[in-house]
Amino acid sequence: MGKLTAKQVENLTEPGTYEDGDGLRLFVKPTGRKTWVLRFQLNGKRREMGLGSYPLLDLKKARAAAYENRIQILKGNDPLAKRQAEQTAKKEAERREKAQLITFEMLANDYRDAHGSSWSEKWRKGWCRKLELYAFPYLGKLSADVIDTKQVLKALQPIWSTKTRTADEVRGQIEQILDAAKSRGLRTGENPARWRGHLENLLSRNEKKKARKRIHHPALAWQELPELMQALRSVPNAASLAAQLLILTGARSHMVRFAQWDEFDLESGRWSLPAERMKTRQSFAIPLAPEVVKLVKGISLVRVRSPYLFPGNGRSGVMHANGIRSLLHKLGYEHITRHGFRSTFRDWAGETTAFPREICELALAHDERGETESAYSRSDFFDKRKELMNAWAKYATSPPKQLTYK
Repeated sequence: MGKLTAKQVENLTEPGTYEDGDGLRLFVKPTGRKTWVLRFQLNGKRREMGLGSYPLLDLKKARAAAYENRIQILKGNDPLAKRQAEQTAKKEAERREKAQLITFEMLANDYRDAHGSSWSEKWRKGWCRKLELYAFPYLGKLSADVIDTKQVLKALQPIWSTKTRTADEVRGQIEQILDAAKSRGLRTGENPARWRGHLENLLSRNEKKKARKRIHHPALAWQELPELMQALRSVPNAASLAAQLLILTGARSHMVRFAQWDEFDLESGRWSLPAERMKTRQSFAIPLAPEVVKLVKGISLVRVRSPYLFPGNGRSGVMHANGIRSLLHKLGYEHITRHGFRSTFRDWAGETTAFPREICELALAHDERGETESAYSRSDFFDKRKELMNAWAKYATSPPKQLTYK
């Protein structure tokens, strides 16, 4: 029945296609490798199905394999689709087996190790402690692929009404860890810890809103800021430069302390912070006014071998958490806090400029838009915020006697 013989198959070296009959053919590649292929037609479509390589599959075995598949084809079955389904099932079984060996607690530690290098020691401890207290008792020993909405709710519901802010932070942590697990192929499907369109329908949104009410920190009156900035410029040290960067960008203290050189694009005037460095857990870009670009370039002139703008000798590798506060106290500003400068900026923007409220809030990484509105309006209004931050830097670095914005 066949056109090939065992001896021919053994001796073939010329690259090409050699027919054996009934759709069975041998491919000889330029490398000398030989493979068997079955060509068939099913439902009007021509298909090709690899059977295996020679000599593992000799002529006799290749004909037997072709015969078995032709029987399936005559019955109307697609052997290629069947094999692909079997391979998919096998891969899924292997994935599940692998996933079951890795617990949620192990995944959390992996996430911390992957992202925690830019976190402060205090933030890292707090991040781990919240999981230990509220997530691990319910999810710690489970594999990522078996964690569902019911189990996430078991962890969140006991503290949602009494510790809503903490509960929402834990929810965000669970979501991040499960997203990372999905990226590693350790789970499939939607994330059961996602808020929008999911947990917001199962947990009270009013509690979440109440928990997000902001704490007001003692702040400097905006009319007094130019005088402070002048005093800071007279102190040529890292704490002073960090304080000026903090004020001129409206950033939070930990954002400045852990600022890294590769986050800054001084040519375009942009400071890009990744999601893991933001309180909101969403990436954010801060526009840099010309005064800030000049400030950062001045820091680079005395740059040491460190990824950070403000390196330190402690375990965190960055400036001490109290560096800016200690400097403010030395300058006679014991009555204000570092975080209060954000309020100073917000008061100045609201009282002296015509920028919309939404732009002023976005400059502080506060998204005041409702969930529906922000879902449709995805812009971060970078150019508008740049205009605002340019005006702020110009005012902040103006002579102290110039106490009004123009």
